[in-house]
Amino acid sequence: MTARTSTTLPLGHASTTTTAAPAWPVFRVASVAVFLVSLDTTMLFAAFPALRAAFAGSSPAELSWVINAYTVVFAAMLIPAGGLADTHGRKRVFMLGVTVFLAASAACGLATGVWWLVAARVLQAVGAALLTPASLSIVLAAFPQDKRAVVVSLWGAVGALAAAVGPSLGSFVVDGVGWPWAFYLNLPLGALALWRGASLIQEAPRREGPRQRVDGVGMALLVVAVGAVALGIVQAESSAWSRAGVAAAVFTGLAALAAFVAWARHTPTPLVDLALFRHATYRWVNLATLAFGAAFAIGFFAVFFYFTALWHYPLPLAGLAITPGPLLVMPTAIVTGRLAARLGHRPFLVGGALVYALSGAWFLTVPGTEPAYLMQWLPGLLLSGLGVGLVLPSLTAAAVSRLPAAHYAVGNAVNQATRQIGSVMGVALTVLLVGHAGVQRGDFSVLYGLHIALALVTAACCLAVDTRPAPALARR
Repeated sequence: MTARTSTTLPLGHASTTTTAAPAWPVFRVASVAVFLVSLDTTMLFAAFPALRAAFAGSSPAELSWVINAYTVVFAAMLIPAGGLADTHGRKRVFMLGVTVFLAASAACGLATGVWWLVAARVLQAVGAALLTPASLSIVLAAFPQDKRAVVVSLWGAVGALAAAVGPSLGSFVVDGVGWPWAFYLNLPLGALALWRGASLIQEAPRREGPRQRVDGVGMALLVVAVGAVALGIVQAESSAWSRAGVAAAVFTGLAALAAFVAWARHTPTPLVDLALFRHATYRWVNLATLAFGAAFAIGFFAVFFYFTALWHYPLPLAGLAITPGPLLVMPTAIVTGRLAARLGHRPFLVGGALVYALSGAWFLTVPGTEPAYLMQWLPGLLLSGLGVGLVLPSLTAAAVSRLPAAHYAVGNAVNQATRQIGSVMGVALTVLLVGHAGVQRGDFSVLYGLHIALALVTAACCLAVDTRPAPALARR
């Protein structure tokens, strides 16, 4: 299947016609890069014990920044990166992001000290943030309007699948060949994306006239806002930070966010056009994304803690046991995307969130302290994978479904950054409640209660989402 488009400039400009590259090969190139980024956000949880052994002189608090630095910087840079893609070219920013991500991955694998590794992770997060919103913009531009619900659901499913299989794949890689290969794994696939992307991806035609300037003030304020709030959340359970320090970080972030909103209202070319949030669907989708991002992190990482801490599974076995749930994500997203193109996303978002709440109820009430995987865990895991496959790709698709082409990258970046902030909250709560030594079965009850509550909040927010297509498109 291919999609070819013609672009004709408005009357008064030179008329040109451009023929797009085949759409599905472009989709594959963009998806490979997003797969690597999403994989990297979760794979390091499986590598953490190996990092602790490799850097024995470092404290657990220092080692935690190998994970936290990536998450915080990735969340903080996503929206500015979306603005750069919209103003400087999607292909250019995508290729730069992939290059930076690969160079940083190599530096991570070669790291001989924990702070070298942390610095390389920060650079890796910058590359990931550059390529992610540009990737979706490239995909959206390659397909006609009536195909976008399907392909955006698939694009989101690729990221959800990669994030879900990260710890299981990481456990086998780290156990088999060592922690550096959690990073070296990125190199061949990333190089393939660069090679194919150089010839397949076409830059959007430029309109005549001055290029829109990048809102540097808005970018700086937003980086401080998202980074400081995320930092406060991540450090909420750290003994090295006082409550006053955590509160100061969060207050700084909120103050910067208020300043960003005030700036965006008065500058002629803001980084984020606040008019995006006048659309009810976009507002509610982002609130749902925040709640589900936290619920997804809680539900997913709690599984890993349960298997290793209560059932005492070795790392490779825990990784294998997690796999059936994530395997449902891709086929569910394919079916959902096709149906959403005709019916809209609301029934799948609401239904999927309720299924995910049901999986939390199963984990809350059924599993005990003695291993009984097939009867006590697998049914809940399958419900969880089904819920994620219905919700996570659909949130991405619904967020951009009504956006004008000029705001694809920024609109998606806002949504992805919201998900990252939710994930940071979920991970912080999971570590706080069940990440300590001597964890008991009762410690998981509060965690799964939060899982259920956040999934229900997601369902409630999605009741207001309306992405039903026009009747003419729905009949196609």
